[in-house]
Amino acid sequence: MKKILSAFLLLSFALFFSQKEKSVFWQDIQNFKKLDQETPPPKDAILLIGSSSFTRWTDIASYFPDKTLINRGFGGSRLTDLNDFATDLLDPYQPKQIIIYCGDNDFADNHQLKAKVVVERYKTFYKKVRERFPDIEIDYISIKFSPSRKILWPQMKETNKKIAAFMKKEKNAEYIDITKAMEDANGNVRRDLFLEDMLHLTPEGNKIWADVIRPYMK
Repeated sequence: MKKILSAFLLLSFALFFSQKEKSVFWQDIQNFKKLDQETPPPKDAILLIGSSSFTRWTDIASYFPDKTLINRGFGGSRLTDLNDFATDLLDPYQPKQIIIYCGDNDFADNHQLKAKVVVERYKTFYKKVRERFPDIEIDYISIKFSPSRKILWPQMKETNKKIAAFMKKEKNAEYIDITKAMEDANGNVRRDLFLEDMLHLTPEGNKIWADVIRPYMK
């Protein structure tokens, strides 16, 4: 019986690691590891973790010249992916602050997904961050309302509201709302802040984000 149980456990571990390696983001994580080997990451930096809003913001350091940043955004990632690769995304670093942007791809991947599911995914990742870094600042940037994903805005708005309430109760934690700054005088999302795909941001969109995020940075 013990032999059967041992064989089952070994098979389970093998399947787990095999599935992890087959993730579409596995190579992104390997690239991060290579970068860290080539240039050891600085201590007391601000660690950015999340999806393509960070990945495509390749010149983000120029918006914050007085800050030391480590950008570990990987395009298309969901909160499930942050949870799957939490060890790889957290353990190599000793940051003084972590800023997270992720969640909209969870809904894009499944239009029927409930807000409470995404909120729980975020709470799970937040807990993993807290276990690794009990005292540092952790901030969450609200899900942006991309015109190309307008059908998903109701779930996104509910998710933002719930995560904001959660972060308000946490110590050394902030919810960074970028949605208001991306609206025009009539309260409509400014389409001019988006590229042709109506999903990713223009340099002007990045500038607005930078203006909102800057006061929260340590």
